[in-house]
Amino acid sequence: MIIVKFRARTNTITAILAILLIGGLLISPGCKKAEGRADFELIQDEILTPNCAFSGCHASTNDATYGQHKLVLAAGSSYDALINKACQHPTAVSNGWQLVKLGEVDKSFLFHKITCETGHHSGNIGASMPMGGKVLSRGQVEFIKRWIIAGAGRTSSAVDDAILKDSVACQPAVEPLPPPAPGTGFQMTIDPFEIPKNFEREVFVRKNTPNSDTLFVNRIQLRGGLNSHHFVVYTFRNENILPAQNSVRDLRNLATGVLNQTTILEMQNHIFLGGGTDVNTDVTLPAGTAIKIKPNLPIDLNAHYFNFTNLVLQGRNYVNFFTVPRSTVQNEVKMLDLNNLDIYIPPFTRRTITKNFTFPTVTRVVMLTSHFHKYGEKFVIKIFGGPRNGEIVYTNTDWEHPLVKSFTTPIVFQPGEGLTSEVTYYNTSSVAVGFGLTSQDEMNIIFGYYY
Repeated sequence: MIIVKFRARTNTITAILAILLIGGLLISPGCKKAEGRADFELIQDEILTPNCAFSGCHASTNDATYGQHKLVLAAGSSYDALINKACQHPTAVSNGWQLVKLGEVDKSFLFHKITCETGHHSGNIGASMPMGGKVLSRGQVEFIKRWIIAGAGRTSSAVDDAILKDSVACQPAVEPLPPPAPGTGFQMTIDPFEIPKNFEREVFVRKNTPNSDTLFVNRIQLRGGLNSHHFVVYTFRNENILPAQNSVRDLRNLATGVLNQTTILEMQNHIFLGGGTDVNTDVTLPAGTAIKIKPNLPIDLNAHYFNFTNLVLQGRNYVNFFTVPRSTVQNEVKMLDLNNLDIYIPPFTRRTITKNFTFPTVTRVVMLTSHFHKYGEKFVIKIFGGPRNGEIVYTNTDWEHPLVKSFTTPIVFQPGEGLTSEVTYYNTSSVAVGFGLTSQDEMNIIFGYYY
């Protein structure tokens, strides 16, 4: 009797399991759970809110960078802001992309900005996202990719949420920059180095240029990695007090984070040569102008990366110097480095800071660019003095990718005339912001070239 009842019970359980399987109520581990949240709800809660929708980035229309991207990714706003919406970036516009194009991941700018895959697009689309030292995991990027392919629904649950368990950092490798062809220039590099978790690492490496004869450079091409704050190339005022050659020098102690005073002193000996905030840029001087590079010129390569993740990231940088024949050079340019250290922005305050710089001799400016940090909204350069006093000659509203403006007809300044920097900041934080060397501080620098 007991055996008969057991067999009957077993047959009943088997039948119930069969019904459940046929009805799709038991889901295999490879499918999304029926009781799981909607795909976009997961994207919002686990990706957009913690990594993108914070003050200073994509939290609201009050963010300092909103004028650049016009994109709010806060809960309740993000879906409508993304779906089938036009892009602000010129490369994305020329490619016919939208922020998210339903079912078409290759035409969705969001995917191109977050993926660490290489070769998925051509042209410069700016820095990878998210910024602020944050890095998405491979699982998070793959989840968004599959959500777009599945139609990017607001309430759909088409993607397996187990994908999110892949926590490996989606950090694109720095694609090697091909060096100039023999006889057309030379390349210098900073070899791969680690950026510890939750740390800003700024390094300097002094090298000598490889040329045995005097060269004339009229193009500088840069390449760097994810979460890079800047890559700048310097020469030295006094070559009798050079730092050690081919040695990595840190601005901060890796164990304590304390500033290295020796490195600070070495920075006072710098003369700007090239580079800036956009570490993947290419700058060509106006025709007939060039930078004179003497044989074996001491160069300081300076890379700054920030890492606000719990993962160890990697930095690497390349710079190409392209040369032109001496016979084509009519004017040898020098470097502008006009720095305003007098910066103070109270919490939750928008403030414009102005400073005038004058030249002691006749000066002809052929290129201008700027450098400020994430609280900077607008960097304006005006002519100071003379018949064009107050004329705006440069405007930049993108701190990450500052405008580099060339003047085929140089701006000529008489002695006592010069340039005015007029910089507007919006401090969205709860603490005062002043001049400093980290990404949480601010700067105010006019860079350029003149003769």
